[in-house]
Amino acid sequence: MRLRTVIATLTATLAAATALSTTPAVAQAAKSPQHNACSPLVSIEGYSDALDKTTYRDTFVGNFSALAVDRDGSIAALSDRSSLFSLDAKTLRPGGVVPLADETGAALDSEGLVVDRDGTRLVTSETEPSVRRYSRDGRILDRLPVPADLRVAPAGRAVSNGTFEGLTLLPGGRTLVASMEYALAGDDAGLVRFQTWRRHGDRFVLGAQYAYRADDGLGVSEITATPDGRLLVLERGFTAGVGNTVHLYLADPARATDTGRVTNLTGQPGVRLIGKTRLADIALCPSLGATAKQPQPNPLLDNIEGMAVTGAHGDRLRLLLVSDDNQGATQVTRFYRFTAELPARAHGK
Repeated sequence: MRLRTVIATLTATLAAATALSTTPAVAQAAKSPQHNACSPLVSIEGYSDALDKTTYRDTFVGNFSALAVDRDGSIAALSDRSSLFSLDAKTLRPGGVVPLADETGAALDSEGLVVDRDGTRLVTSETEPSVRRYSRDGRILDRLPVPADLRVAPAGRAVSNGTFEGLTLLPGGRTLVASMEYALAGDDAGLVRFQTWRRHGDRFVLGAQYAYRADDGLGVSEITATPDGRLLVLERGFTAGVGNTVHLYLADPARATDTGRVTNLTGQPGVRLIGKTRLADIALCPSLGATAKQPQPNPLLDNIEGMAVTGAHGDRLRLLLVSDDNQGATQVTRFYRFTAELPARAHGK
């Protein structure tokens, strides 16, 4: 996602990823997790700026918008400049890069990423928006249907640069979910639509759609499924001269209304939104000695866009997050490691 003036986180293979950052502040913090609390439910374990402003095979390493754990345990990292990197799970060093394009060979504004159970890649582009299936070597295999209203105006009611920012596959692999970043024209500000697809044979067909209310001034920058079928949601914004706001939520669509046939979402009675519980405000995390290239409420913060669940032990999750530096001098490509304790589902859900 390109930065705006105001817009509004490892499987067992990553257990050794305490090498994620080698700065003394992070190394010390990793030994004392009780001092690393961002909230009662979330702690930060470390961060790394090692890939900031680097290149690999003549490709800029950055602009990261999404993360996923690949089938071999490596980290798939999606750049919104049409590149998909493979990163070593322990060191995060690039080990491969694949260019992506649309059917005409044009570049994508690639934002969301899922590695499917057969190793194919599902990638969103927020230009149209679209969801395409790619082979490991970057060949287009399929393109999923998108409801007309979710298309960018004038074809639909979505705002430019505010469509499919997040993508995740629910446990079991039968339901795919994409999150819009901002509200559609005609919907209340902050009411963001989540579109689903159901696996039907070797294809995905349109499924239910739900509504989620983002915090004032923020948009949804990423969603990631939890092992119990709920969603981790990153809400992100930026204010010039102040910096970034990044909130981490746990969301549950279990009782939400299907809004696929609701033309305008205005908070009307009878439409039940996706429930959400705040897990952390990242600005409240210890800074761990991080520095910022522009004003920030906490120097640890930047334009965080990508998130993957990289390990789970019961309700305790390990998360990897990454910021999108927009290939700019005042931003940084930064990876973060967090642990999160999920609260129990509300009774009856």
